[in-house]
Amino acid sequence: MSSDISIAVVGCGYWGPNLIRNFRSLQGCELKVICDLDRNRLAHLKSLYPEVRTETDFEQVFDHDKIDALVIATPVHSHYRLAKAGLEKGKHVFIEKPMASSAAECEELVGIAGEKGLTIMVGHTFLFSPPVRKIKELIDAGDIGETRYISSRRLNLGLFQQDINVVWDLAPHDISIICYLIGEMPSAVNCQGKANVTEDIEDVSNMTLFFPGGGFATIHNSWLDPKKVREMAIVGTKKMILYDDLEPLQKIRIYDQHVTAPPHYDTFAEFQYAYHYGDMYAPRLKQEEPLKVECGHFLECIQTGSRPISCGESGLALVRVLECAGASLRQNGARVDIPA
Repeated sequence: MSSDISIAVVGCGYWGPNLIRNFRSLQGCELKVICDLDRNRLAHLKSLYPEVRTETDFEQVFDHDKIDALVIATPVHSHYRLAKAGLEKGKHVFIEKPMASSAAECEELVGIAGEKGLTIMVGHTFLFSPPVRKIKELIDAGDIGETRYISSRRLNLGLFQQDINVVWDLAPHDISIICYLIGEMPSAVNCQGKANVTEDIEDVSNMTLFFPGGGFATIHNSWLDPKKVREMAIVGTKKMILYDDLEPLQKIRIYDQHVTAPPHYDTFAEFQYAYHYGDMYAPRLKQEEPLKVECGHFLECIQTGSRPISCGESGLALVRVLECAGASLRQNGARVDIPA
């Protein structure tokens, strides 16, 4: 392999151009090929990056230039086919979330990457964001005490998808963040939702995650909401954190608030909750684009052979959660155990 890692990006729709821009800007990386079925999209990107070769046929991506790594930003149903082709040709693979359409497909991809000694990484971008990393630091340091629960809301008007529902589209962000903060994967899930616009494709959902260590989290997702919301509350025994990703500066607010019940009381009249109301403060955060950090991490893992933070195994575990959430949806919100 040359000193520069050569990259091909497949998929130039909504998210692909952001990957193209970031990989092209990184040192030690050479963006050689971009591929998409839409010739108009390719023509536009060619005008921005004239040195990059364009292809409409995925089979031609590897033909003319030596490609070290494949970056996949296509619809979910195509992730498995494209990633498998790349791995079998000896290419490292970065796949946008969710990793594939089923846990079985994810298991096969992880297996191929392991056999060939290749890096496989999933695009759980928020794990590379300064606010999420700061919250993780605060939790691990014990600043908020024991985490009682986490609640998340990710709402918007659109973007409506045709091949996946709102759970598969939006919840991977929330699930990946929550599991990162709690430090383990959930053992059970229940999920309810409704298809309001397109038959059999739920556009609003409510999910509950149960964790082996006693952790508890709720996730509300919607494509059908009048206001864009990207909020997460982390409630601890000592303090509480509100994370609002739409805030330009104070994305994290830490509230010195908690409530405790009396350890002893003889009569109901003596029972009094103790409420603590302290100050609120917003910590200073490093200003950097999470996607650029994520792309750089992928390159570093290829160069060093280290395990990605959002590795294939974590992508597989998340898809297991999504599959079980889908099973719960079909059972009107019944609790479904998630296989380890």
